[in-house]
Order: sequence, then structure tokens, then C-alpha cells
Amino acid sequence: QVQVAESGGGLAQAGGSLRLSCAASGTIVSISAMEWYRQAPGKQRELVATITYGGSTNYTDSVKARFTISRDNAKNMVYLQMNSLKPEDTAVYYCAARRVVTITPWKINDYWGQGTQVTVSS
Repeated sequence: QVQVAESGGGLAQAGGSLRLSCAASGTIVSISAMEWYRQAPGKQRELVATITYGGSTNYTDSVKARFTISRDNAKNMVYLQMNSLKPEDTAVYYCAARRVVTITPWKINDYWGQGTQVTVSS
């Protein structure tokens, strides 16, 4: 069984920074892509950033030049460095691990974390 857990959320002032971490644990062989999503109250969940196993990244337009996604393949971890935070960044942030290959049992599946709250005050 794979577990995905986020940490690092909290309260920040506008213009400040936060760093989110996400750890995937279990009998993991590899993880194809790792992603950060966010969901603000009353809004749909949106994809914020993606990083492939090889390190290619992609960001939604609203966070480009402010957020940086990175990963440590050896530790099955992904990070989201969030700078120049804005009140509109307030949301629950979720980590997703895509195409996770596991042994015992051998399968490929996607896994999600429970989310971590980020609140940015003006």
C-alpha cells in the first residue's frame, strides 16, 4: 500500500513564502510524475505544477515565476517552494503521485495525499 502525505502548509502574509513537502511511502519502484493541485473554497481543484521523473516541469500561468516544484527521486519526495504569495493562493494543496509502480503487489496506480491548508493574508 502506498501512502502520500503533505506537510508544510500554514499561514503566511502576502509577499511571503512557504515550502510544501510531499512524501510517498510504500514498496515503490518508481513514480512517473508528481504533481501539486490546489482547491480553494467554492472552486474546482486545479493543477498547479507538475514534475516528471526526469525533472521536466510545468506550471499553471498564475504561479509561474513565483512557485518552484522539485523532487528527490531517491526519497520519493516532491516539494513546492512558494514565493511572493498572494491571497488568491489560499487553498488546500494536494500532492498526487502518478503512475506509481509498486511491488507486493505488483501494480501501477495513482495516489493522492489528504491535503495541507495554505492561507495567505493580505
